[in-house]
Amino acid sequence: MHKMIAVLAAVFFLNSPVFSEPAEGASISPPLARIIPRVDTVHGDIRVDDYYWLRDNKNPEVIDYLEAENAYTDAVMKHTEVLQGILYEEMLARIKETDSSVPMKIDEYYYYSRTEKGKQYAIRCRKKDSLGGYEQVLLDLNELAAGHSYMELGAFAVSPNHRFLAYSIDTAGSERYTLYIKDLQADTLVVELIENVGYQVAWANDNQTFYYSVLDQAKRPYKVYQHVLGEGQVEDRLIYHEKDDAFWIDVSKTKSKKYILVILGSHNTTEIHYSIADDPAAEFKLFSPRESGVEYYIDHRRDKFYIRTNRDAQNFKLMVTSVDSVDMTNWHNIISGRDSITIDGLEVFKDYLVLYEMDKGLQQIRIINLEDSSSHYIKFPEPTYVIYQAENQEFATDILRFEYTSLVTPSSVFDYHMVTRARELKKQYDVVGGYDPADYHSERIWARAIDGVMIPISLVYRKGIAKDSNNPLLLMGYGAYGYSYGPYFSSNRLSLLDRGFVYAIAHVRGGGEMGKHWHRQGQFLNKINTFTDFIACAEHLISELYTSSERLAISGGSAGGTLMGAVINMRPDLFKAVIADVPFVDVVTTLLDPSIPLTVVEYTELGNPFEKKYYEYMMSYAPYDNVTAQDYPTVLVHAGFSDPRVGYWEPAKWVAKLRALKTDENILLLKTNMGAGHGGSSGRYDFLMEIAFDYAFILDILGAPDPKAFDD
Repeated sequence: MHKMIAVLAAVFFLNSPVFSEPAEGASISPPLARIIPRVDTVHGDIRVDDYYWLRDNKNPEVIDYLEAENAYTDAVMKHTEVLQGILYEEMLARIKETDSSVPMKIDEYYYYSRTEKGKQYAIRCRKKDSLGGYEQVLLDLNELAAGHSYMELGAFAVSPNHRFLAYSIDTAGSERYTLYIKDLQADTLVVELIENVGYQVAWANDNQTFYYSVLDQAKRPYKVYQHVLGEGQVEDRLIYHEKDDAFWIDVSKTKSKKYILVILGSHNTTEIHYSIADDPAAEFKLFSPRESGVEYYIDHRRDKFYIRTNRDAQNFKLMVTSVDSVDMTNWHNIISGRDSITIDGLEVFKDYLVLYEMDKGLQQIRIINLEDSSSHYIKFPEPTYVIYQAENQEFATDILRFEYTSLVTPSSVFDYHMVTRARELKKQYDVVGGYDPADYHSERIWARAIDGVMIPISLVYRKGIAKDSNNPLLLMGYGAYGYSYGPYFSSNRLSLLDRGFVYAIAHVRGGGEMGKHWHRQGQFLNKINTFTDFIACAEHLISELYTSSERLAISGGSAGGTLMGAVINMRPDLFKAVIADVPFVDVVTTLLDPSIPLTVVEYTELGNPFEKKYYEYMMSYAPYDNVTAQDYPTVLVHAGFSDPRVGYWEPAKWVAKLRALKTDENILLLKTNMGAGHGGSSGRYDFLMEIAFDYAFILDILGAPDPKAFDD
């Protein structure tokens, strides 16, 4: 049987065009990918993959097909070019193009980044005086981007004496970085460079030695090396080699600057090795051996290590141990685990502990005075909001910096004085042209899932719109890896809100919004909860007259793209338009191939398909495998040709299969960025153009009045 299929496939390949050409005078036709059946046998099941050949990025016909899809997308969207231009100019006009971040104090220096009008990238600088004085430009990312269509900064680490800068850049979107060393005193690059590195660098205290990770063929950080300035990469000392493909590796330094940490992690397990930062010759010691399903994270103060762990505490607890006796038998509880509150993060200062907690889906910050053990919470006024942990690199300080935002409040940087409890607003990022948060309303509502669990939904809309089911609504979702989808502010989103849109986020299971159990209820053999939760949220928004199925658009990216693909297979009638951004849709094929970047890491989130129970469960929801002959909504799919996280072929194969099987005449578009990876375009103006494209797509399908209709 397999031989017969192979012969038929070869005949089809030799006699089929890559895509269909429209007849002269006819309307443009979508590309049709050739069908080349590939047969696998897994656990006794026969799987036929008609579009596996699209994985071959060296095949000119694959490139031709992707470019044909791009040409088709451009042709279909051509009538929206004026609208795209209007949206782009609207969004650009709200941004303060020449701006600066709040300086971050490290010792006697103040580090910051700034942007200049007309330039795509930030400029990284420092001063010795926060109020003025000489500005030293450390990196002009615009200069580094010259000649490249993509540029991303990875590591940015200054040596303890502030003389040397270790930084890494990626000019392809592949997330393989090249590390450079700059002598900031001489304003010149040090001769050596290091290829194929990960994201982070940690300096030892001798100002000559630093630690970095390198990537394996699957682009997994798997080794840590020690580098000494003046030596070549071949002379670097191997510190640790992680051989388990399910674990990645990283390096960091405690805020106290006393210890270098090598952190090993999967999606549900961690292990840490540590060494003295003052002695680069010292060997690394194991803090506590890995234990499947147990995570722990450490920081240091005086003679103690503080430990945040979920061992025997699903939502994490806080423990402490002496630096001289780190064995787990010597760990002591400070704060026990709680069912309703998750400890998401920990910062250790000279006199304070700061806990980042999640209580019923809302973030909070708890301050603990280590001298008298008193504690208090920082209060936040809105029904839904996001807190971002800032780079608090100063250890001996009583000032905590954090960033606060909500669906109606622009990003705001605060310094919180832990002694006086005074909150000082350092900067609220401008919305140029006037913005009044009083014109908008945010709220949090709850939808009932099919098993009775209540799912939170964050909403924002312009005040005065009627709840009569006629409102266009954009519903976002993610629901994976325990990550929380924060209800943050975006000035770009005003282009939708000012046209009468409701914007909503479904905080579905698989994320971390409601604690670790929320994550666990949306992973492994519970993954379908993520999809049914999202459907329940959509149905609730319709039943509460926020919108209707004819006015409902949905969007999600990466693992959120898995969500998009699954829900339109399950309930295609519920949604009018869909945007799937670099969607992870070919779940089974990818996880059956350990050579694909980050595949094995996924086994600790979704399960190992080489085990029959996981294979059968994945096959029940995997978007690509469950495409069927039915009507689908209008769909726009994005891919990145250099994407190391979700191969471009996943969205390409998915679109090809949808084209072949769907029974409707709704638009289906694939737009592949041939010069970028998982995050899309790296330049800020290019990124705005991508948003304008997506918004134009949604507005074209759903329709919306001109924003002037809402002017007083």
